Amino acid sequence: MSVTTKHFQTEQAPCGRMSDGERCEAEDEQGLRTDEMSYGCGCRRVRQEYHDGSVQVQVVRHDGKVLTDETTWLHGA
Repeated sequence: MSVTTKHFQTEQAPCGRMSDGERCEAEDEQGLRTDEMSYGCGCRRVRQEYHDGSVQVQVVRHDGKVLTDETTWLHGA
């Protein structure tokens, strides 16, 4: 499994605040890809591409409210 973590500065979090944070990108041997952004205010944005071609995006505000939680399937994958 390959994992890369980077610090970012001053991006707009899902709550609208400007915040620093970390971005973690991971990929396993079968092709599962995860891209997770964790903001200093506590918000999170996670995008996962699964082996079957489906993509899940979840956005959670710092107070725990889920703003987005959707799964889509890419045709031809």
